[in-house]
Amino acid sequence: MAEDFNAPATKGDIQQLRDEMRNFATKTDLERFATKEDLKSFSTKDDLQDLRDGLIEQMRDIQTELLQAFYGYTTTTDAKLKESAVADMALRERLTAVESRVTEIEKRLNQPPAA
Repeated sequence: MAEDFNAPATKGDIQQLRDEMRNFATKTDLERFATKEDLKSFSTKDDLQDLRDGLIEQMRDIQTELLQAFYGYTTTTDAKLKESAVADMALRERLTAVESRVTEIEKRLNQPPAA
């Protein structure tokens, strides 16, 4: 099933993301990083370069996931802001019409009677 990036994020979604990030920072993915013993076993620059490249790739994956999460949030927020701007504009138009009617009534009431 395709993900709907325009759907609003729920508190459950945010909590799930927090849990995933907490798990990422404490368990499985950190085990992939090299320990001191692993670094001692590397004998060439190529091995260290491979480790570096792997770390960079993981960081880019994290960045991509975060950007996708924020993109979904911003698109829903933009839609809400546009909707409220349209409603505000319509309300202002109606208020302007009411104000001009009140002004016309005040003009009629304040005119001296015709002789």
